Amino acid sequence: MATFRVPDMTCGHCASAITKAVASIDKAARIEVSVPHKLVSVQSTADETELLDAIREAGYSPERVDAAPARQAASAGCCCAGRSAGQSSGAPGSSCCG
Repeated sequence: MATFRVPDMTCGHCASAITKAVASIDKAARIEVSVPHKLVSVQSTADETELLDAIREAGYSPERVDAAPARQAASAGCCCAGRSAGQSSGAPGSSCCG
């Protein structure tokens, strides 16, 4: 899976445009978009360079990122209801994200 940071992706319209651009290269691609984290993850048979070019042609500035940090960033806060890492939920023995 290729993961890209797209700093100029700011809203749902941007996410939709990027999704359409990637799908134009590979209709079977699995695309995950996180607007708050400005991340786009793509599972595709298309070449990564083709994916980058498609996103650029849609008017955005994608940057390749390592998959592991992207996965961590994308999941940050998902189970925490907005709490920062390390904050406890208040239940005995509980902590947020580890």
